[in-house]
Amino acid sequence: MEIYQVDAFTNQPYKGNPAAVCILDTLQEVSWLTDVAREMSLPETAFLFKQKDGYNLRWFTPTSEVDLCGHATLASAHVLWETKRVDKTQDIKFNTKSGLLVARKNDQWIELDFPIEAPKEEFAPQILLNALDVKPIYVGKNRFDYLIEVESEEIVKNLDPDFRLLKKVESRGVIVTSRSSFKRYDFISRFFAPSIGIDEDPVTGSAHCALAPYWQNKLNINEFLAYQASERGGSLKIRLGDKRVYLSGQAVTVLKGDLYH
Repeated sequence: MEIYQVDAFTNQPYKGNPAAVCILDTLQEVSWLTDVAREMSLPETAFLFKQKDGYNLRWFTPTSEVDLCGHATLASAHVLWETKRVDKTQDIKFNTKSGLLVARKNDQWIELDFPIEAPKEEFAPQILLNALDVKPIYVGKNRFDYLIEVESEEIVKNLDPDFRLLKKVESRGVIVTSRSSFKRYDFISRFFAPSIGIDEDPVTGSAHCALAPYWQNKLNINEFLAYQASERGGSLKIRLGDKRVYLSGQAVTVLKGDLYH
């Protein structure tokens, strides 16, 4: 079975968020999928299996399966077009645990059609505040993550969480965000998810399903350019529809191999 490593939400190798993309020739047990993801030791490994109406897509971190992942979906679409399994003029349909997701090619960018996952304001547990050591402007939560707005970009960039405490917070992850101090970007963020084996995710597409509606309410605009300020860093174009969020990014293949077991 072919496997690829792709850097997503970037047009430069060794930037953005790395994902493995494995194209299955037969359905596999969850234990095998988990073993491969652990072996790849990347933030996410995507597994694709051809179906009549598109592809079945599942995402695994080195420790667990997740219900929604943006960068590994973008990487998967990139591989399918680059290997000519799908014509670049055709949209790709992915059947996932979060329903039908669609990827379409737009020049050098790939646009993902994802569900809106708007946060609702919520009281912050003390363990979360202790782990981050920040004074939030806002705390909210959706079905996946906490979202915290802080006062400045400097605070976001200088965060040094206590991951031992953060791992005990009852959520998939924690998004910390602020307005950008640079005119090029509307907002920046970082994403932490030690509970699923990822202390800090370099660029998180699914987090922007919460960030987009949040910042729409604050800025009163429907299109954004966002930056995730991890060490690797990555950029996203975002536009918000009535019920969907459209995330656009670029991708670069850095490795191709074959799985023998």
